[in-house]
Amino acid sequence: MASGIGRRRAAAREDGAQAYLDRRREIAEAAARVFNRKGFQGATMAAVADEMHIDRASLYYYISNKEELFDEVIRETSLENVATAQRIQRSDATPPEKLRQLIVQLMGSYGKHYPLLYIYIRENLKHVAGPRSKWAQQMRQLNRDYDDAVTAIVEEGYVDGSFQNIGPARIVAFGIIGMMGWTNRWFKPGESAMSAEAVGEMYARLAINGLRPDAPGVVVRRVAAAAATAPGHRRALARGRAAKV
Repeated sequence: MASGIGRRRAAAREDGAQAYLDRRREIAEAAARVFNRKGFQGATMAAVADEMHIDRASLYYYISNKEELFDEVIRETSLENVATAQRIQRSDATPPEKLRQLIVQLMGSYGKHYPLLYIYIRENLKHVAGPRSKWAQQMRQLNRDYDDAVTAIVEEGYVDGSFQNIGPARIVAFGIIGMMGWTNRWFKPGESAMSAEAVGEMYARLAINGLRPDAPGVVVRRVAAAAATAPGHRRALARGRAAKV
């Protein structure tokens, strides 16, 4: 019986029957709600069936197990986040505004899909094998696409002077993404002192102000450099060296 279900499922996927695909999406959306309430470990196929008010056995025509459900939800969410990041990156907004929008959007996605994306970012995709290996490969590409969008925004800021060049744009991008990813250690919607979007706005200010060309640290270094080249400063240094001799 199980193999018959598997054959029908495979045939429907290959045919791309719209009704089948629409039903899978409905199941994925219901699963996201269940994962949100119960977490990945606590979620079951029975709970998803209850969420949809259908018999559990009917789920197996569309989905094999909860891991497949999880992968489906994460892939769809990640596709959406990457598309949004690329849209922001290609927009006519200034680099600081692009970076603000991107940070707020990603943090908002963490909150909206809690805890699914937090579960995902803790998973080592290099160790995913078997039936999930193709999914892991797709997700690694999506990760690279998102990194590329953030990196491009930082590089654009370097070029037009709205960001100070503090080092490789790729590393700056990793730092910004990592800052938001680390919120998995403490952020819980409804329990944390701030909403996901408010946290995003705060982190955006932190990142943008740190990259501004007139940031305090940059100004101090510029003043020190200018003073070091001033004639009076050079004479004072010479007197100091003479006094030591």
